Amino acid sequence: MPGPQVETLVRQIQQKLPRTKDLQAALDEVKSDLESFNIGLSNLLAGELSEATAIVAKQFEAIEILHTHSLIRKRERWYFGSRPTDLHWPAVKDYLTNAKGWHPDDIKAIDEAASEVVSLLGNPGQNQFSSRGLVVGYVQSGKTANMTGVISKALDAGYNTIIVLAGLTNKLRFQTQLRLYKDLVERNPLHWQVLTPNEENKDFRAPPQGGFLSHTDKAQLAVIKKNVSPLGQLRDAVERTLPAALERLRILVIDDECDQGSVNSARGELNMTAINQRIRELLQMLPAATYVGYTATPFANVLIDPYRKQDQELDDLYPRDFITALPRPQRYFGTEQLFGRTPVDPGNVTPEEDGLDMIRPVPEADERLLQPATRQARNTFQPAMTESLERSLLYFIACCAVRRARGDADQHMSMLIHTSAYVSAHERLASLIRGWLDVNDEAIRDPSSNLGEKLADVWVDEQHRLPGDITTAQQIDLAEIRRLLPAVLDALEVAVENGASDDRIDYTKGPKTYVIVGGSILARGLTLEGLMMSYFLRTANQYDTLLQMGRWFGYRPQYEDLPRIAMPEDLQSKFRSMATVEQEIRDDIAEYGVRDLSPMDIAVRIRAIPGMAITAANKMKAARQCAISFWGTHRQTFRFDHQNSVLLDANWEAGAELVSRADALGLRQTGSTKLWRGVPKSSIVRFFEEYQAHPSHADLDRRIILDFIAKSDPRLSKWNVGIVEAGKGDKSPLPLGKAGTLNMVSRARLKDSPVADIKALMSKQDVVFDCEMAGATDLGWEDLKTARSTALGAQVPLLLLYPIDRASAPQTAGGARVALDAATDVLGYGVVFPGSVTDGGDYVSVELRPLSADEIENIEAEELAQAEAAGVV
Repeated sequence: MPGPQVETLVRQIQQKLPRTKDLQAALDEVKSDLESFNIGLSNLLAGELSEATAIVAKQFEAIEILHTHSLIRKRERWYFGSRPTDLHWPAVKDYLTNAKGWHPDDIKAIDEAASEVVSLLGNPGQNQFSSRGLVVGYVQSGKTANMTGVISKALDAGYNTIIVLAGLTNKLRFQTQLRLYKDLVERNPLHWQVLTPNEENKDFRAPPQGGFLSHTDKAQLAVIKKNVSPLGQLRDAVERTLPAALERLRILVIDDECDQGSVNSARGELNMTAINQRIRELLQMLPAATYVGYTATPFANVLIDPYRKQDQELDDLYPRDFITALPRPQRYFGTEQLFGRTPVDPGNVTPEEDGLDMIRPVPEADERLLQPATRQARNTFQPAMTESLERSLLYFIACCAVRRARGDADQHMSMLIHTSAYVSAHERLASLIRGWLDVNDEAIRDPSSNLGEKLADVWVDEQHRLPGDITTAQQIDLAEIRRLLPAVLDALEVAVENGASDDRIDYTKGPKTYVIVGGSILARGLTLEGLMMSYFLRTANQYDTLLQMGRWFGYRPQYEDLPRIAMPEDLQSKFRSMATVEQEIRDDIAEYGVRDLSPMDIAVRIRAIPGMAITAANKMKAARQCAISFWGTHRQTFRFDHQNSVLLDANWEAGAELVSRADALGLRQTGSTKLWRGVPKSSIVRFFEEYQAHPSHADLDRRIILDFIAKSDPRLSKWNVGIVEAGKGDKSPLPLGKAGTLNMVSRARLKDSPVADIKALMSKQDVVFDCEMAGATDLGWEDLKTARSTALGAQVPLLLLYPIDRASAPQTAGGARVALDAATDVLGYGVVFPGSVTDGGDYVSVELRPLSADEIENIEAEELAQAEAAGVV
């Protein structure tokens, strides 16, 4: 490992390279600097200079960029990573390291992910190219940082013009403009031509004289709002550009939040929406351009029809060339961290698998007091302070004191309150909160008052509910919190953030402590700085709308232990379901990538959730059917109507009938486990006809699964059936048919779920229940299923029955789980299907039955119209 002196010399040589473009010339300049400092110093450091030069020279070697996160269309390899002579990326990397203090692991992750995306862009060495791609990130995960890395590396690789389509409002465009200006332009200001102003209420305008984008000696940047007028101005500017100048341009178009505004949502495919048409016109006019959409909610984008319709002249924006799913960054709080992930061993669930204990329920009674019951009631509804909202406000005030005690007094601190989509309700709720703060200001400051004692109780109640290593920040005692409460209350402001508000958040004028009451504008793109407490009632029936509302996702450096979210139980259940949907999309992209399939070979599948639409109906014209394939997957019941004894008894009887019939056929195997091999399809069909899974299991709807089993594929003709028992579980009071009484497994339920949600039923070891495999749990789920088929020497489906103890106490008290407390013992099931997830011949297609979420879009459109009328977008 090089010493400090060598590392310093390496940095000095690297800093010279972008200007000299030659390693020897850069080395000569470093030697000259050393001699000017002290004559003879370069000779004294000859050994160190030689070692530093060798290190830098190695950086010129081409590297292999692994497309580990991408589904790609085959193309030539042309990009092999950043080089020391590059101008933009080294400057950005140095800025992130030294000025912003980023962790080296985070910089490395940005470096690698950006290189992967750039390697998939059109080759700027070609005179003509047209490429379409999609980058899938996580909500509030730093997509802009990845964009910055991609832009800087693309410019170093030969692109010379960057057009960023940034949001539907002035505020979002301005936020992106300032970020890119600071992170990119200010690093090399003499090498940029910025074509859009650093002003909130201004946008791109075509130059009055001549054309646009005619200077190729500098990197050109335009950050443009996705509205018809500025996009029209951009089109006019391109039209005026001289052909010779246009041919020299290598243009990267980045569409931020590309699922919003950009996707054609007109009724007819040939009747394009105005924004979609402007983007398509722009791309058609550019001879050498790559379009890359960025989003955390790609549902609309992967449902675009990838094929031109008859008489259609313009390409649509389907990511035909690549889809990249960015890896989840370290230290990021996302859906999985907050709401949990599927346990590896459901009988021994870890706190991480259950999710962090940061979610607090909001009772239905409180919901009724804080949001109008109907759209018609919104103009007369008056909200009232509730117990859950008061506790949330007190907790936020205490958190602000803690952050001040930790040295963050110069940082922004925010609380989000999102109870209604209606603009008219926001000001009323903000007035209620302001009044509550004014009336109770002295009481909150007084530790002996009822509110002072309540604040202390709330703070104490929230302690020790998270892993001890979640943060390295110092713990603050109650006395220090009370000492700093006056400073918090003096700084506290209540802001209203919607399209029509005059009293909006402003993080540009010093540190702010905000309680923010918001609407739809908070549900897309806008970052709430220092968010610690979220009080969230508004629901949605669309995947993308729901996820984008999660402004609490993101990074919480040095206050990882403080964030909390209050929301109704049914909303918590939706977010848990979305965690599964998100991961399945990324798993599909990874699986298809490994199998060398392109976005044009196979579509990314999206699981259907009853009662929810994937995206707006007018964005799903090419997705009239949702294909669900069971090949190569494992499915399991993990939600139960645990108080419905009639249904539970019927399901138990369905399992008893199945094993009794298999036993009568002489299919039971000898040994310690209860296993039947070669059970005929007819018996399996009978079981699924009788067993009723919870309605929230969309893919276990009996119609769907029976249609699949009815296929003539020989892999479905004979099944293995097993019963998973606990080693030391209590005996079931009733026998399961000829299987007799069973040692029941224990599965506690999540405490804030409206149904008995146990999150997962199957463990990895269960996948190989019918074959002998040592060290099976060391493999991933997919590898494990492949290894099972190999061990069996055949493609055989496996149906597993799980007798679940009606009591099922949690492993530890006070965690995220409570006792199952079912009306009677529960029978769950899991299925391991043979084959591959890419098997395309026998998909089960079900007609989408989404409940329309158009009302959500109508509300957002109404809010945007109000903002436009007020001149604030």
